[in-house]
Amino acid sequence: MSFQDHFNGPRPLRLDRLECPAEWRLLVLAPHPDDFDAMGVALRHFWKRRHPIRLLVLSSSANGVEDSFCDPPTPEVKAALRENEQRASCGFFGLPESSLEFLRLPVDSAGGFLLDRPESLHLVKGQVDLFSPDLFFLPHGNDTNSDHRLTYQWWRRLARNSARPGAALLVRDPKTLEMRDDVFIPFDERRGAWKAELLRFHRSQQQRNLNVRGYGFDERILRVDRENAVRLGIREPYAESFELEF
Repeated sequence: MSFQDHFNGPRPLRLDRLECPAEWRLLVLAPHPDDFDAMGVALRHFWKRRHPIRLLVLSSSANGVEDSFCDPPTPEVKAALRENEQRASCGFFGLPESSLEFLRLPVDSAGGFLLDRPESLHLVKGQVDLFSPDLFFLPHGNDTNSDHRLTYQWWRRLARNSARPGAALLVRDPKTLEMRDDVFIPFDERRGAWKAELLRFHRSQQQRNLNVRGYGFDERILRVDRENAVRLGIREPYAESFELEF
């Protein structure tokens, strides 16, 4: 059976009904801390089936922390805070710290990746080659966030130059503009409560969303998951949705 044969069938496919070989290795390319958590239910599905998972957090995204949230409000303190939040959420998830890597890629004054740094892609490539994944998880490229777009472009470059068969599941998040619903995983209120707790480990983002939007980071992500369920016409109240790209 070829790699693509595992994803045969009418779209959208239910992720929890796919027969994925036990030896498949998963790599999460997360531009920022908390991108892992937005697809936590799908990743938990694979983790409970003992698939190896590696998380690469490309930048600490210190600019996402409000000055009032830490003291002193320096970029170094904010970056350390966000990384500790990701460690805490991964601990709750069950992912060991040995499976988590912070690349700390250089960013500009606004917190976005510096596009003219080929060494950044080289660092990402080194980690990808080291882990040799079969399936990638990352944000969709059709997104208002420039770091999400660049991470997708890097994945495309790496995939084109790889001899390994593989695929990426590109998650729909609040900043995704438009995408196909190729694969989804539905979940109930109990798992929704688990995901909300996972998301709240990102305390700085929870507070920032409460201050700016009037609702927390947990609710922001779960609103997308509720909209996915309605659009897909399923009976479960939530779904994480992905576009599949080989």
